[in-house]
Amino acid sequence: MKVNRLIFIVFMAFLGVQSCKKGDDAPITKPTTLINFINASTDTLNFYVNGSRLNTLASSYPQGSTGYISTPLGEQNYQAKKMGSPVELFDLRLPLDSGSIYSLYITDGTLENTFTTTDSLYTLPDTVTTIRFVHTSPNLGGVDVFVGDTVNFKARTFKSASVFLEVNPGVKRIRIYKAGTTELLSDEQRTLQSRRAYTLFTKGALSTAGSASSGTGLIINK
Repeated sequence: MKVNRLIFIVFMAFLGVQSCKKGDDAPITKPTTLINFINASTDTLNFYVNGSRLNTLASSYPQGSTGYISTPLGEQNYQAKKMGSPVELFDLRLPLDSGSIYSLYITDGTLENTFTTTDSLYTLPDTVTTIRFVHTSPNLGGVDVFVGDTVNFKARTFKSASVFLEVNPGVKRIRIYKAGTTELLSDEQRTLQSRRAYTLFTKGALSTAGSASSGTGLIINK
């Protein structure tokens, strides 16, 4: 009788230990990185990874961005839909690596004109203002871009992204010319704050017909 009772006590103690071990199991955390969706198109968009919406707080309006959003590492399928529509504009498979952060540019809603950049924000100084230029207009051709009188990006072509260059903060005149000419395609003013990193990009619908007014978007990266 005593033996049976001892066996029962040992068995219950074993179950208690196993229960404690299960309770100590931490939930599995999937590795992630960051991605920023830049909407250079004329549509208001929502973005998805493997069918799950990423920009849950608000839709992305033309010439806007979502800011950097957490997304799973590895190869994932990314989709875009117009706000209020169930139809996917494209399904893009992207391999995202650890240690990098990304921007994805939607120019006209087509797969072939959608592209990504790897963003070097971790290496940018926090003490100065910087700006880069990304060409997001598939029908525009090559351009020369001037930010004020000191910073320029010459002979930029579609899907190209410059490095971040240091620029003085303040009100800047932004001019875009057809590459190698004095043909003005866009002319506007932007205010750059101190100790910020910016991406300047062209409107997806901008063409060589130009507008001589606003042809760009500007977002803050950090």
